[in-house]
Formats: sequence, structure tokens, C-alpha cells
Amino acid sequence: MRTALVLLFLLAVAAIPGSLLPQRSLSQSNVSQYFRDHPTLAPVLDRLFLFGVFSSPWFAAIYLLLFISLIGCVLPRAAEHARNLLSPPPAAPRHLQRLPESTELAAGLPPAATLDVVEEELRVRRFRVVRREGRTGAELSAEKGYLRETGNLLFHLSLLALLLGLAGGKLWGYEGSILVTEGGGFCNSLQQYDTYSAGPLVSQRDLTPLCVDLTDFQAEYEENATAASFTADIGYGLAGAATRNTTIGVNHPLRVDGDRVYVTGHGFSPTFSVTLPDGTAFTDVSAPFLPTDTATMASEGALKLPDLGAGATDQLALQGFFAPTGLLQGSVLVSTDPRPLNPQVAIFVYRGYLGLDSGLPQSVYSLDQTQIDRDRLTKVATANLSVGESTTLDDGTVVTFSGYKEFAALQLSHDPGQGWVLAAAISLLAGLLGMLLVRRERVFARVGPGPDGGGTVLSIGSLTRGSADTGPRFTALTDQVRTALADRADRTSEPDVAAPSARGGAPEKEIPSS
Repeated sequence: MRTALVLLFLLAVAAIPGSLLPQRSLSQSNVSQYFRDHPTLAPVLDRLFLFGVFSSPWFAAIYLLLFISLIGCVLPRAAEHARNLLSPPPAAPRHLQRLPESTELAAGLPPAATLDVVEEELRVRRFRVVRREGRTGAELSAEKGYLRETGNLLFHLSLLALLLGLAGGKLWGYEGSILVTEGGGFCNSLQQYDTYSAGPLVSQRDLTPLCVDLTDFQAEYEENATAASFTADIGYGLAGAATRNTTIGVNHPLRVDGDRVYVTGHGFSPTFSVTLPDGTAFTDVSAPFLPTDTATMASEGALKLPDLGAGATDQLALQGFFAPTGLLQGSVLVSTDPRPLNPQVAIFVYRGYLGLDSGLPQSVYSLDQTQIDRDRLTKVATANLSVGESTTLDDGTVVTFSGYKEFAALQLSHDPGQGWVLAAAISLLAGLLGMLLVRRERVFARVGPGPDGGGTVLSIGSLTRGSADTGPRFTALTDQVRTALADRADRTSEPDVAAPSARGGAPEKEIPSS
């Protein structure tokens, strides 16, 4: 246990750099910024794995040693506890008066009868009792509270099981997030997610072939514009199987075949119609605009149109601001309410080359600023539009704000260790309650002759673990034993009454012999 405590302290100390320095698993951009800010120190810290503390070899070594130490501590204790459950209570110590609680009682009964009274009182209190012949006379040992050590072992074993369940979930689990607009959907595939993370033992073929379609999304608000509930009507099913319909919410995910689909956010996808000078129309094209203010759901985003058929240098893009309840303050559009009471959009229209086929990654929620800086994208128009309003570009192209759809941010998670973690947490709580509520108690009693050679003296001692307030319990036990001894002595001293004779005569008293 001493080794386990030292390793636990080392684990806590080793985790400190992980909270002070940026970690690659959380933000690669912050790590890159640290390298730019500290070009001399950062490479040294990197060689020490301080930008990936929790996946470093030395951190893994510490918690693996901690696991081994805990197992080496718990298993021998479990074997010893099993032996104690099958063993009788230990013999009474030679000097009972040295125990934390002890007393002596005068008994008017023979030694065997005195111990009979003590044994009865202890068995009523659910003690295991053993009678022995000691060096100085008959004695008694009693014990109860074995569940305290059982709870202790259950707590530590459950803790190990909990950590192993969490580790299994990280090794064989995965999760992905995606924004889905009403009328759209996704399948559980690595290529479709906006963000995706998986354990080192997960491959593409391990993903459940689950597909989800977003039919409708509803966001309800109180009168003061406080969010009340977010619900999504979805259709789901395994690839090739029939689709089933259900409704999920923030705290009510879809659970199917070990996978869970959560609603983690929502927003709006403005829809536009673009009509080219030759009459070609692209209707109800949309892109999700990400909220920048959750109180009013003011959102920003971009719609890219590379396939207008006018050549690679005549591509079109809309970058703008969406207000569910719009209000113009001068020429600036702001949002005053998260509910879509008066949807408006402020857009900047760009024409040129978007660079989507350049091989360089770029965000789907914004335009590539380098294309604008190099004049490959040129701003050709700006406009503030309400639903149904249009703006006409210099070449006759008409851009119309046709409305909006809502999108849901969905997260699909797979954690094979979830059931094990739940079972381990429940058993851990049960073990903790046993540790805190159960007392391990031992009571010893010994009888001997009185100081003047007459009568019997009963010595009682108690040893209790798990409670500092043992005095009242021991006093209650000794008071009950004293009362029971007196009652037994009174019953023993009463003369026996003989049954009436067959002739109906009066009962005769038995005269004790001299």
C-alpha cells in the first residue's frame, strides 16, 4: 500500500505538465503557437513528451506500475479475508483490561451459565461466537462486521475494474461529429465526419454500418428567449435494413447496437437560389452557418458554388452573416432573438477561383483568405436581404435569399466498456457504503472466581474498528448483560414447585439437603 500511495502521488505530479502546457491531442494549433513563441525551449520539452503527457512512455509506466501495485495489494488481502471468513474469532487476549473498552461484572451464576448469558446476548446482536478453555478458565470470543473488509476489497477491485473498463472504451471506442441539415443524413463512415477520433485498436471495418437521416429539427424557447428543448426527428437503420423513426434530444440519445447518437448543438442553414444570365437556376442551395452568439444565434458561414459551368475562374461564393431575428442598425445587421422571427442575411458575393481542387485543405465554413489576398477571389457585391429578396450582380446573375433550414450537430459514439463501467461504478458505491457504515467489532469475555473465593467475576472487553464513538455501544451491551445475569440468577434462586399428587393432595416442597 505504501508503494501504491507513492505511485499515486507521482501520477498526480506527472499530470501537472499536461494541464500547464498545450497538448497535441487537444489542440495542435496551440502547440504550434507555443513552438513559435518559444523556439528554443519547445524542442526540449517535445523530446520529453511534455506536449503529449498522457500518451508518453513515462506516464504510461507510472500508471501501469500503479495498477500492478494495487493488484499486488488487493489480491493478498482478498485471500487473507477469505481465510478469516472461514476461521473462528481469535482467542481472548490475556489482559482484557488493556482493550479500549473493558469492564468487570459480578455474576451470581456458575461460570458456564454466566458465559451462556453473554453468548445469548451476543448472538442476538449477530456476532459469531466461540467458547474455549483458556489458561485461566472458560472464555468466549465473538466477532462481527466482516462486511467492512468485504466492502473495502470490493471498492478497490471495482476501482480496478472501472479503470480497465475506461481503458477498454478508449482502445476499442470511437466517436465522430457532423452537422446535418434538415433533409440530409450521414452514414457511420470515417470520410463523412467533420471530426473523428478512435482508439488505436479500431479500424474502418469495425464501424457499425448505421445510417441516420434528419427529418426535422425543433428548437423551443421560453417567452424570455431561454432555450427550453431541442428535439430531432430522425430515421435510422443499419445498411440494407428497414428504416425506423424516432425522436432524440439533448439528454435522450439514440441507442442501437452499442452506438449512441447525441444532439450536441444546432443552428441555421440559409438557403439561396442563384439564376445565371442564361437562365440556368440553382435553387435552394444551402450551407450551415455556425453560431457566433448562442444567446441570439447570430451565425456566420460561407456557401461555395464551384459548379456553375462558367469555367474555373468564374466560380461563385457567398460569405455572410445570418440573423434569425434581424434588425438593421444603420447599415449593420444584428440579431436580437434566437427564434427565427424575422430571418435576414448580410452577404458578400465573391467571383473567381475557390481553390477547391488545389489539393490544399480548407474549411467548409469560410472562404480561403489566401485566395482573396491573391486576388483570385474578387468581391463583386454586398447586400442585406430578407426572405424573398434578391441582389443582381454586374453580369446579370441574380442571388435570392429563399429562406432557411435548421441543422443539428450530431455525435455518434461507440464505447464497448460502458456496461462494464456502469457495473463497476455500482459495485464501487456498494463497497464504499460497506466501508463507511459497517463496524468491525470483537468482544471477549472470561469468567473467574470472585476476589473472596465466592461467586463469579465476568470480565468483558471490546475492540471496534470503523467508529470513534464506541463507548455507548459497549455500555449498552454490558448493561444488557448485567440485566440478563440478574434475571437468570433470580429465576435460578426460585424454589421448584412439585406437581400435585394423583390423590389430589397439596404439593410438597423439596427440602434441600444439608
